[in-house]
Amino acid sequence: MIALRATYRLQFRNGMTFERAAGLVPYLADLGVSHLYASPIFRATPGSTHGYDVADHQELEPELGGAAGFSQLVAALRQHGLGLMLDIVPNHMAVSTANPWWRDVLTYGRSSRYAEHFDIDWQAPRLLLPILSEPYGEALEQGKFEIVAEKGEASFRYQALSLPLAPGTLEAVAGEEGDPERLAETINADRQRLHHLHERQVWQLAYWRLAREALPYRRFFEIADLIGVRVENPAVFAEVHALPLQLLREGKLDLLRIDHIDGLADPKGYLDRLKLESGGAGVFVEKILGAEEELRPDWACLGTTGYEIAHLITSLQVDRQKEGEMSMAWHSFSGAAEDYDELVKTSKRRILTRNLAGELAALVRMARDLATGSLEYRDLGPDSLRLALIELACALPVYRTYIDRAGPSAEDAALLEAAGEAVRLEPGVEDNAAVDFLLQLLLEPAADDEDRVTFIRRFQQTTGPLTAKAVEDTAFYRYNRLIALNEVGGEPGSFGLPVADFNRGMTRRAQRWPSNLSATATHDTKRGEDARARLALLSEMPRDWLTAVESWNRQLLEIDGKLVRGIHKEDAWLFYQALVGAWPGDITLEQEEELQDLAGRLSAFMTKALREAKQRSSWTDPDGLYEEHIERFVQCHFERRNRALLRDVRAMITRLEPAGMVNSLVQLTLKMTLPGVPDVYQGTELPDYSLVDPDNRRPVDFEKRRRLLAELRDRPARQTMKNWRSGWPKFWLTMRLLALRQDYPDIFAQGGYEALTVEGEEASHVLAFSRALERGPRIIVALPLRILKHADPWSVSWLGAAFSHTHLRLQGDAYNSLDGKRFEGPDVSLGTLWQSLPVAVLVSSSVT
Repeated sequence: MIALRATYRLQFRNGMTFERAAGLVPYLADLGVSHLYASPIFRATPGSTHGYDVADHQELEPELGGAAGFSQLVAALRQHGLGLMLDIVPNHMAVSTANPWWRDVLTYGRSSRYAEHFDIDWQAPRLLLPILSEPYGEALEQGKFEIVAEKGEASFRYQALSLPLAPGTLEAVAGEEGDPERLAETINADRQRLHHLHERQVWQLAYWRLAREALPYRRFFEIADLIGVRVENPAVFAEVHALPLQLLREGKLDLLRIDHIDGLADPKGYLDRLKLESGGAGVFVEKILGAEEELRPDWACLGTTGYEIAHLITSLQVDRQKEGEMSMAWHSFSGAAEDYDELVKTSKRRILTRNLAGELAALVRMARDLATGSLEYRDLGPDSLRLALIELACALPVYRTYIDRAGPSAEDAALLEAAGEAVRLEPGVEDNAAVDFLLQLLLEPAADDEDRVTFIRRFQQTTGPLTAKAVEDTAFYRYNRLIALNEVGGEPGSFGLPVADFNRGMTRRAQRWPSNLSATATHDTKRGEDARARLALLSEMPRDWLTAVESWNRQLLEIDGKLVRGIHKEDAWLFYQALVGAWPGDITLEQEEELQDLAGRLSAFMTKALREAKQRSSWTDPDGLYEEHIERFVQCHFERRNRALLRDVRAMITRLEPAGMVNSLVQLTLKMTLPGVPDVYQGTELPDYSLVDPDNRRPVDFEKRRRLLAELRDRPARQTMKNWRSGWPKFWLTMRLLALRQDYPDIFAQGGYEALTVEGEEASHVLAFSRALERGPRIIVALPLRILKHADPWSVSWLGAAFSHTHLRLQGDAYNSLDGKRFEGPDVSLGTLWQSLPVAVLVSSSVT
């Protein structure tokens, strides 16, 4: 078993094949990670860019190189002593005829051997497929349907989609037996016969807008192209996991990452079964934790995939003393004055009643049927139950609860009871008896009452998507006060984090989940880790930021007043933050091609942001005119004739860059030294200024990184810092800290976390802690916080003077593992510690 020290996430597809990944293994081994962390690699729908739309769990993706290519990758990993962690997707599969299970269901319906593999409501009249670009009648009238016969088999075609026909229906509608091609001609010539053939199928084609309210199967979030899989069924579990478990047994795979654990009917039961079937393989779960939520201690896993660390680190770098000023600046420019908690509730109500209307209707029907069997609650009507369900789901402060047949845990009971109390105070709920009934359904043990078990499961599987779509994909694009905080797992309404709270959280983490992943960038993050580190600085200068944005807006008004007046101020406020965060450190105003590339990236981001916010455009009802207006607004900043405006923007970025670089190095050091296992997202050894996906999935220049690895390996810290705009310090520090984890694996894997004493003028701007076992050496980490006021772009040692009168208590002799300097206790000036590099990681071999 290869000890887990650090992972490196690779996104397969889009040019990344098994063969190419095998070629990167020597580089990853030299960088210092212990495991390659692979995105899904099983066969997906043709043309998939991510692999989460699995079409066949039992086949490795042929386009990546198939079984032979995978074996080549595994051989390379083993040759260099690296392990492999694989991202698997048990919750859902592709609604595609490329999926053999789904194709069989489309052919045979309830009689298919795979009918129970998917979460389908078989009480529905037919299997609705809401894929038409127009209403069914129009498509039929316009001749968009036809029967196509190939190789002796006929199918029903709409555009590029070919659907299988139920056995015997072609002949029945044609009124004769015969060659499928001739029968197809007969039916295609008669539109009424074509319609009759459609009506005899298991499936029913429908207008795409019907998906939100009439879909007869559980989907992933609101994506009708992904259908829920019933892995709670042991037979289905076995088929879904056959290949991953085989790879584990063969020693070709070491660890598993479980995508969207909250989508499963019974996450704890699933993990228990996986532990049993895998022989205790290490497992991580993709789980977004609420503000006060911790991973359930009885889950059979090593921890989460680490979204929460990115949020905690950014919160630590935000100046909480200036929250009022930042809010005033935001309101002054944009007029925004929303309360975040109310915004979340409003967003949840919209998502549940519109985007998830079908899921809500199903819950109402189930609740109503259950109510009719109760003398006490039989008179509750569907409208009362609907209102109560909406408010109860919207009041829940976490993604979901985890209630099983035996009833809720104390934690889940407390969450639901508190939500119920909040709902009773809502003016929209007129009948509290409906709330009482729903709580009774959820909180009392269900035992063998299958109808109640189904209701509880469906409720829990609905609140997760509800929260994800309402918070991450709605509120996070509306509440734009400081977008550095609008991150997966984050709380934009909470502005900053006291050091004492951070330390308490890390102490608990070391005790309870020491192997939890620590991720500061993933394929799901809204902004690259270095963009986020730079944007956190705006919290230290709200008034200056407001002045700058107002100035840029005035300049643009003079250039094109009509254009600017047509842009909502909230969108301009968001854009300027995105622009400052996304600007790569090595782009100058003379690099026209790079500037236009940045403009294109920002235009795509703003379009996505508008649609996610669902205010001035949306995915289901895009406002083409306003989106075009926004695109012109973005492009206007990058036109040559407006270079004076862009020069002003660049001047602001220049002011932020030095402190942003420090924030970036602090973030990196924390990820590498806090309790947990650091996860490096592809390419982020160098600065990462990406925006939300697909921008954060762009190809990585690995050849450049290979060259840097050789060039920077033996360079001293001070020399590396002289070229800080190039991103060298981040790359250099990544190598050094990964090497330190190799040198002291036990401390980082099992060591405790202890806050250290800092005294002096700038003590409140320092985070210092140690990692240690009961005996032996200690790792001491000292990092600056919120230091924009001290930033000097022309000096690599500017922190030295600023912190010369602030001291760290060493409790013994130590040496700085980053520059080799030795220090004698009892304390040391942080100005001295940070002369070569604005972070310090010391090793102390003695304690006084």
